[in-house]
Amino acid sequence: MKYYVIAGEASGDLHGSNLLKAIQNEDAEADFRAWGGDLMKDAGAVLVKHYRDLAFMGFTEVLMNLKVILKNLRFCKEDILKYSPDVLILIDYPGFNLRMAEFAHQNNIRVFYYISPQIWAWKQNRVYKIRKVVDRMYVILPFEQAFYARFNMDVTFVGHPLLDAIETYTHDATFRNRHSLDNRPIIALLPGSRQQEISKMLPVMLESIQALGDYLPVIAGAPSIAAEKYQEWSGGTTVHVVSGETYQLLAHAQGAMVTSGTATLEAALFNVPEVVCYKGGKISYLLAKQLIKVKYISLVNLILDRMAVKELIQEEMNAQQIVQELWPLLQDGPAREAMLTNYAQLRHDLGGFGASNRAARDMVSRLRKAH
Repeated sequence: MKYYVIAGEASGDLHGSNLLKAIQNEDAEADFRAWGGDLMKDAGAVLVKHYRDLAFMGFTEVLMNLKVILKNLRFCKEDILKYSPDVLILIDYPGFNLRMAEFAHQNNIRVFYYISPQIWAWKQNRVYKIRKVVDRMYVILPFEQAFYARFNMDVTFVGHPLLDAIETYTHDATFRNRHSLDNRPIIALLPGSRQQEISKMLPVMLESIQALGDYLPVIAGAPSIAAEKYQEWSGGTTVHVVSGETYQLLAHAQGAMVTSGTATLEAALFNVPEVVCYKGGKISYLLAKQLIKVKYISLVNLILDRMAVKELIQEEMNAQQIVQELWPLLQDGPAREAMLTNYAQLRHDLGGFGASNRAARDMVSRLRKAH
């Protein structure tokens, strides 16, 4: 069968590549055409567009690149019709993908959506469009099933594909030597991927390290940001920056300070006690508070539905508070043990290894029944 797959960012490329491999196990004749990245290409897809050409973040950047975005939409529609797939598989990336879902539906092409957009957090009205134009939604967070049920929509929970990605991770004993890191316990700093958020959070994170004592701070660098920028944000202090090896860094870390997002979940799945940090512009934060309809900013807390990891937001995100929350987690004792127990519950709730296989099996089965 023919599969047209669209992922618009690095995480979608990772999860898409694992899904493609799993589909090939179910359908030996599978033919893939994709918008994604190098990992999907390596998994056997003919790559139409790289996600690097699609990543426009924020209102201003979208406006400035509107011509390019509209051109991409037109080209994608033409390419889908020319390829005539048995199914269009969409991976997150809602701004682009929901338009493609509507187009495919109008042209009688089946639509599977793998990894729901986070519409439970904001833009909940998108659920009505999804219900109308998506044939099957595959969700990766346990509470998403209940969310969709509120709108009379039945979805398939397959578990979180991060567990699959982490399962294939290989520990590298040479990590410290390769990056000239001494033997002090490492505190991983994950200050995000956007310049604006890093510039606000990294100086505070580094300030707190000084008060924690003899620990080695190591920054997980974003691929799009030059190492010199981190030195600049660190106020002249020499810092260790490791890019493209976040999993190795987490595997070697005693604790972590993590900007809200998927990284909070990655730290938890590597059993790294963490404090979740977020500091944005005052106006942006107030607007977000009005728009976003969730109790917590960390995926760990959202999934467990309780404050399992401390969230320090805006004014609370200061060196004194970080030290107060992180210090007990770095020592063997009740605070660390409690967090690790919560992490074990989290792994259980996420459905265990095999999300890609479960999704692929269900997709191929539905397509065969439809033929």
